[in-house]
Order: sequence, then structure tokens, then C-alpha cells
Amino acid sequence: MNVFERLSPALKYQIVNALGFSVLRPVQELAAAALLDGDNAVILAPTAGGKTEAAFFPALSLMDSEDWRPVSVVYLSPIRALLNNQETRVSHYAGLIGRRAFKWHGDVTATARKKFLRDPADILLTTPESVEAMLMSDRFPAREVFEGLRMVVVDEIHAFAGDDRGAHLVSLLERLSRYCGKDVQRVGLSATVGNPEEILRWLEGSSSRPSTLVDPGGAKAEPELALDFVGTQENAAKMIQALHPKQKRLVFVDSRAKAERLGALLNQLGVVTYVSHGSLSLPARRDAEQAFEQGEDCVIVSTSTLELGIDVGDLDRVLQIDSPATVASFLQRMGRTGRRGGRPNCTFLAVRDDAVLHAAALIDLYRQSYVEPVRASQAAYHILAQQLMALAVQNGGTSAVDWFQWVAGATVFAHVTSDDRTALVQHMLDHEILADQEGRLWLGPQGEKKYGHGNFRELYAVFDSPRLVTVRSGSEEVGTVDANFLAAIDGDMERGTFTLGARHWKIVHVDWERGTCQVVPAESGRAPRWFGGGGFLSYDLCQAMRRVLLGRDDDPSWSHRARDVIASLRQEHAFLAGEASPFVDHGAHLEWWNFAGGAANVLLARLLEVELGAKVTARNTSIVFREEAAKSLVLARQAVEHLAREARPTLADAVAHANGPSRRRFTKFEPCVPERLLAALLAERTVDVEGARRAVARRVDGTA
Repeated sequence: MNVFERLSPALKYQIVNALGFSVLRPVQELAAAALLDGDNAVILAPTAGGKTEAAFFPALSLMDSEDWRPVSVVYLSPIRALLNNQETRVSHYAGLIGRRAFKWHGDVTATARKKFLRDPADILLTTPESVEAMLMSDRFPAREVFEGLRMVVVDEIHAFAGDDRGAHLVSLLERLSRYCGKDVQRVGLSATVGNPEEILRWLEGSSSRPSTLVDPGGAKAEPELALDFVGTQENAAKMIQALHPKQKRLVFVDSRAKAERLGALLNQLGVVTYVSHGSLSLPARRDAEQAFEQGEDCVIVSTSTLELGIDVGDLDRVLQIDSPATVASFLQRMGRTGRRGGRPNCTFLAVRDDAVLHAAALIDLYRQSYVEPVRASQAAYHILAQQLMALAVQNGGTSAVDWFQWVAGATVFAHVTSDDRTALVQHMLDHEILADQEGRLWLGPQGEKKYGHGNFRELYAVFDSPRLVTVRSGSEEVGTVDANFLAAIDGDMERGTFTLGARHWKIVHVDWERGTCQVVPAESGRAPRWFGGGGFLSYDLCQAMRRVLLGRDDDPSWSHRARDVIASLRQEHAFLAGEASPFVDHGAHLEWWNFAGGAANVLLARLLEVELGAKVTARNTSIVFREEAAKSLVLARQAVEHLAREARPTLADAVAHANGPSRRRFTKFEPCVPERLLAALLAERTVDVEGARRAVARRVDGTA
């Protein structure tokens, strides 16, 4: 029997007659075979490659043939925009066999939620944060809603796996399985991940089901790539106006401020422009999403919010200002195109020389079929503390003896020992974050103070967010801006102006207590700032930058201007040809060009600073020795060789650095974690020990 014949009769009929499918795609056949057998799976396919159908066709078939009762399938997305986009498609597929889907997130009305609770749908589309809020709420009948759960589908799984939201997600999967008393089938969907087998193991957790990696492989359409140097954002706006007229274009930038600035410039040029980022109001976000579906001659300027999974219909072109930080991100963005039979495409418009090199390195890695692996923590102590507090709220006090059993199967706690758990609980008790009442753990006074306000919002959202002020024009909500930015530009004598949603606004009144800002339209305004820094570049990307600088050939994607920039950079860095990672004496300072990436170099810089007793600073591509550390090239080289002889850096070095003066706060749950565990966690998050050791080895013996 072929796979299609294994689907339920009702679904087979609808696939052929209502959807007009003559055959299933290879990824859908492979996924159906695995899911109908009851396997957990990670399903890989290019954007628009049919991953949604690959998951939901077998899910609906099982729902139909085995008469699953609501809620039987939970679909989890990293962003609301993807939920909004998938709701119509999933509801349509479910409706073909008389089933229903419901979307639940913060923008869904209370009336719609109450209707769902009276009559739950078969498929619930939501976010992990919303699931946590459901489990913790005494007004949400979680046990009744989830007792029929059979399958969880995690979309864009690579966007979860490597950070706190992923640790939170797999913890929730364990709690949901315990709620319904079943080995819930787990399905992950992704277009771009470098280590899918590892992600599959991360997803399956305590499940004892067989696991299958669904990867159809096969030839991929050759994309149309272009890299140009434009010099300024104003020139970028003019190029976007001139390139591909009468087409629908999506332009990615690396910050909300740049999105606002570029959107305003394009509007000034008469280009129909929408802006999309996380600080815009719901109506503004919906305008951008509708522009994807309905627009023709328009531009949408976006941060990474529109990178993931959203079906943008007949989008013609993707353009990138400067470059994203990873190949995975580049592939996601390029994947917005080529959905309707055309070639995938991406045009890089670099504003800076170094951005030309960065983009050229990404293209180099792409040509080698490289995608970054996603590394998940196996000792997420801070998320374990969050889960303990959430369980205390969920259960009205949780057992001090067996609370860990709720989440024990989550792979993010695989390296957490019994002693670690004891230390964590005792620390939280000592600091009154928890209270022990006759063997049951509750939130203590400090736990209530830090995490209990706003109906425990600080608990169910595991990531930090800056204080934001809501911007309103009359009764219309425009979006939000950072409170610090607003305070910096507004004064009693002169009211500040800024852009938001690619429109200019003048401040009329700020109510700091309520967190609102009333505005009126203005003729001009400065781009807002949202505070928060970007991450380091990786070891592999920096090594690709080195290869480009040492190369002699030009990539076909480079424009004449890009070639001129890279030729100039190659001449400027000609010294790299002499040795694997040279030291250069600039007179006032020394520089070690190791191209090890920021997370490796920040650790090396601290160790070398201890060795030399003077100032050493880290960059993505080099380490700079200043003041006393720059007085002797011989001593600087010997310091690196000394690290190599001692097989350093080590994990202990990383932990010591994490506890040093440069230590920074990275999670709001730090107060819950003992110093010993927190230092280990900080080391894992802030430095790259492996990359640092490779850099030392390359310097000493010339190896990679």
C-alpha cells in the first residue's frame, strides 16, 4: 500500500477533489509514512516546500480515522505573524473533514477565547508563552482542554532550539504530556538547520516513540544572488526605488530604527512602503501582512519579524541592507521568494565596506552548503527555576519531593544533577523566592514581588523586554518606543519628534505612569532607538571572511562596486597571506588577526590581559593589545603560545571569565540561581571555548 492510500478515505477524497492534488510531494510522502506510524519527526524542506501539509495531512488523517477529540493537536509558532498567516490554511484543511482550528495569542479577543473554551477546536494554534499562561491560570481549565492531546507540531523549530524559548518549549512539552497522560507525538518543521539529528533528539525528550528525520533532499533551484555597495541608506532607498519597479519587494534591515529610517526615505521618494517590526501596533502589523498578500507595486521594510515561515504569496524580490549574521537567517529571508515557480533571489545592498565583506562571506558559506548548527543548552538552570515557580502557581503549591518529575524528560536539563537541583531550591528558599509550607513549594515574598505582578506575566514570558511606551495618535495605537529613547528626545521647551510606522510624529504629552505617549503628525522626525545589542559573529563566518580576503577570484554575484570594495580590502589585508593568523605591529598597538569570532576572542582577550597585565580588547576578526600589552610583540606572541602549551582556554577559564568584572545580566531569573550554577550558565552563553582553542592552535601550528 502506498502512503496516500493509508490516509483516511475522507481526507483522500478532499485532497484530490477539493485541493486538486494529483500527487503528494516527496516530503509529504515521507512525513506521512513516519507520522502515520506514530513516529516523532523533524521535517526538513525548503520554504514553500509543503512542510505544513506534510505535518497536517497525516495529523488530520489520524484525527479522522481514530476519532481524536478536541484539543488533539497543538501547533506552536515562534511569532504571532506566523500564527495569523497559518490560521487560514490550517482551518481550511481541517474544515475539509469537518474539523476546526482556533488561533490563541495576545491579540485574540476575550470573546473569541471564551467561545473556544465553551466549545474547543480540534487544533489549537498558539505560542509557548500562551500555553504557559494557560497552564498557570486558575480561570483556564487546562486539564480538561489538553486531556485529549495527541500531537504537538513545532514550526520553525530552529528558531526555538538555541535559546531560552526553546528550553521553555521542551519543558512545556513534558508538562503537557503529563497532563494528558499520553506519550504525545512530537513534530518539528524547519527549512534551515545544520544539525537536524541533534534537534530531533532535543525535541523528543522523554518520548519513547521511534524518531524519524524526514529529509527528501533533491536538487534545489539555483538562486539569483547579487551583492552591491551603495554607501548610504539614502542611496539604498534610491536603489530600491529603481530596482524591479512594479514588483512587490521585501527589504530586510537589522534593527527597528533602520526599518523606520529606510521606510521614511522610501515614502519621501513616493514608493508605497510598509514597515514591519515588533514595536508596531496590531493594525500596523496587519497592514504589512495584508500588503504581502494583496499588494503588487510596493515595498515592505522589515526586521527579522517577517523572516520566519510566513506565506507571502507572489512576493517578487528580497533585498537585504548590509547582511544578516548567519547563513540560516539568509536562507530564511531568501526563501520568501521563489514560491510560485520563480527563482529564489536575494540582493544585498551594503552601506559599509565591512558589510560587503560580511555578505560575501555568507555567500561563500552558502556555496559550500554550510548552515550553522543550533546548540541547545543541557543545563538551563534559570529555565528550571522558572519552571519550578510556574509549577508552584499551576498546582497551587508543588511537591518539594517530586516537582522535578514534571520536566525531568526535557533534554535541556539532562546535565542538571540532583545536587544542582537541591542547591537551586535551597537558594530560592534562602532568598524568599520560594516558601516551603509543609512540604509544598509556593512563591515566597520575593518571588511574588519579582515575578507575581501582572498575573505572573514575568513568569510565562521567559525573555526580558525593555520598558516600552505605547504611542497613540488620537484613539489610534501606532506602536511602542523605548522609554529611554523617549525621555532623551522630549523636553518641556521643545517637544521631540520621531518616526514610527514610517510616519513622522510630534510628542504632545507623555504619561510616564501609564506608559502612554500622545502624538500628532509632524513634517519630520528622527528614527527611534530600541536599546539592546546584537550578537557576535561566529568562528565559521569569520573564517569565511578571511577566505574572501585571501582569495583571488570574484563571485559572480558581486557587482563592479562590490568587486572594487573587496579588491581594496584584499590589498589592505595583504599581510594575511604570510601566515595563518599573523600579529601586526601598528606602533601604538598590536593586533592579532585570528578571525575567531567575537565569542572566542572575548575569552582570549581576558586571558591574555591576565598574562600581560595590561589592556587587551576583542573584535570579531582580531584581538588588539594596547598600552603595556603592546610594548613587546615577542611577549604578546609568547602569551598565546603559553595558552597553547597549557591546552587552554578550558571550561574553567570560561567560568572564571563569566564571574569577572565584565559580567553582564542575561536573564531576569538570575536571582533564582546560585553563583556556582550561574557562572557555568554564563560561560555557556557568553564565550566560545572551542573557537578560542582552535584560534590558539592555528596561531601556534597553523592548523584550522
